[in-house]
Amino acid sequence: MTDTSAPTIAQKAPFRVELEAGKTYFWCACGQSKNQPFCDGSHKGTGFTPVKLQAEEGKSAWLCGCKHSANAPFCDGTHKGL
Repeated sequence: MTDTSAPTIAQKAPFRVELEAGKTYFWCACGQSKNQPFCDGSHKGTGFTPVKLQAEEGKSAWLCGCKHSANAPFCDGTHKGL
């Protein structure tokens, strides 16, 4: 059985992504996706659920890679203390 108490750290740095205006994204919260930082369904059975992100405008964004941000799906610098 997969440990559901803490997410897997995908990387100890944020992912820089280009968001398209009007597009919906699902950020991986479990850290197990092979399509980081986005969900690929790997969370099934873990107790984690992806975070929905609706891009209102096209822009660059820094999405959390350590999966411990208090501002998920965006990076808040938490990775610096892990």
